[in-house]
Amino acid sequence: MFHVGGARSALYNWAVARQSGGTFVLRVEDTDVARNKPEWIDGIINALAAIGIHGEDAAFEGPYFQSHNAARHSEAAQQLYTAGRAYYCDCTREQLKEHTGSEHLGYDGFCRERGLAFEEGRALRFKTPNEGETVVIDLIRGEPAFPNNESRTS
Repeated sequence: MFHVGGARSALYNWAVARQSGGTFVLRVEDTDVARNKPEWIDGIINALAAIGIHGEDAAFEGPYFQSHNAARHSEAAQQLYTAGRAYYCDCTREQLKEHTGSEHLGYDGFCRERGLAFEEGRALRFKTPNEGETVVIDLIRGEPAFPNNESRTS
């Protein structure tokens, strides 16, 4: 459901798109069937329209639905797995909490070297480097760097 944080993010991104001659693209993450309801999507679209972001604006595009690209996403995931850049994980939330001692520490990389194959219900995780750092180019924060060995969240 749409909330104040979503409105803030939408307004910021819409303003940047308008200012830079770009496009605000509404992409709906609708692949979690249990948490996806058409009335919630309608609510998001209506709420955006109420704050001035709507399909009649030349800088607006969408909505695009994540589920419409499921086949392409599966193909890309398989390519990552085949190239050794991703791995399967069968850990439950309870197991992750047991491994890390907290529900807030994220994923600890437990399945990284287990060599699990695809099976329904398993997550596919990125195989990030163990060493070095990941630098993100961010227009607001500059270039924050994250040590790859500091936190196993992928």
